[in-house]
Amino acid sequence: MSHYQALGGRIVTKPFLVLGAIFLISLYFMFERFVTGGMGAVSNLNGGFAWGIWVVYDVVVGTAFACGGYALALTVYVFNKGQYHPLVRPAVLASLLGYALGGFGAFFDMGRFWQFYEIFLPWNWNFNSVMLEVGLCVAIYIMVLAVEFAPALFEKMGKVDWLKKLDKMLFFFIALGILLPTMHQSSLGSLLIAMGSKVHPLWQVMHMQPLLALLTALIMGFSIVIFEASMVTVGFKRESETKMLSGLGKVVVGLLAVFLLVRFIVLAVQGKLGLIFAGDFGSFMFLLETLLFIVPLVILLSPEKRAQGSMLLVAGMSMLLAGTLYRFDAFLLTFNPGPGYEYFPSVPEIMITLGVVAFELMAYIVLVKLLPVLPREEHA
Repeated sequence: MSHYQALGGRIVTKPFLVLGAIFLISLYFMFERFVTGGMGAVSNLNGGFAWGIWVVYDVVVGTAFACGGYALALTVYVFNKGQYHPLVRPAVLASLLGYALGGFGAFFDMGRFWQFYEIFLPWNWNFNSVMLEVGLCVAIYIMVLAVEFAPALFEKMGKVDWLKKLDKMLFFFIALGILLPTMHQSSLGSLLIAMGSKVHPLWQVMHMQPLLALLTALIMGFSIVIFEASMVTVGFKRESETKMLSGLGKVVVGLLAVFLLVRFIVLAVQGKLGLIFAGDFGSFMFLLETLLFIVPLVILLSPEKRAQGSMLLVAGMSMLLAGTLYRFDAFLLTFNPGPGYEYFPSVPEIMITLGVVAFELMAYIVLVKLLPVLPREEHA
């Protein structure tokens, strides 16, 4: 018998209807973007801000939210921590939805979106572009995640032979599923290096950018697993998985400590520590960010607090906010394009982003109710 089960039950509930309403509203603005008015009609992007909330949330932040599968793959398959295996399938589903909708979200920011296929034509590649590697890795990783999630579909269909054949090849896709996020998440850090002085000095740490980008991706990956499991426990009235999540908390402590240590050492070496107390917007956001990283570190260092589901949820939410702020600050909020340029997302930009998130949540609800995704409670 499978260790996973479909939840079953009614799909169309009040929360589902609310999410559906948000998505339907966003469809109007999507239609305006792609069919009638184009990008200029729905966004406040300009020559100084070549990207806005679409790219920063959907690609930069959204893919980090979707790193739960990546973080657990490292834990279970590389470090051989098999006790966390029941958390893998829901994490892979969340990663698949997050990356797929992140890739789709990138279409909104493409001037000539109908030429997206060019990224698969090597003779048209710009090898000087950091975004080439990011785009290729994200596209391939979506396909890898689809393969990794396929066993849930095969179980539902009763295709035992297909399942056995896939199991023999799955190690290859798991290896790719670890390599690809490592490459493109670190490349997002390289993108900050390429942006040079436009990035605020507190976030421009040059050669350490790839490492910090990778660390935040892992921190957000583990935190989304904790947050997701906590929400599933409450929302679907399941038994708590606090014991397993508490063990993951110990892993996150090391990541948080390394991130903070590296960041402050680099700022000290670069002589930028004084900027932290400059009293401007950048210093305020840096201090807020740092506080949000320290709160979960304090919680997770305590075995007593780590054993409480409510405190784990607080730690998970704090890490998600910290990682989100770190990436928003570096790529958008403290970004300096030069004099004469300002940007604040338009209502259509915000609604399209909310619509993409709403659709992702709706898809998750449907799939966990129809397919064996969540672990059976006796195995959780």
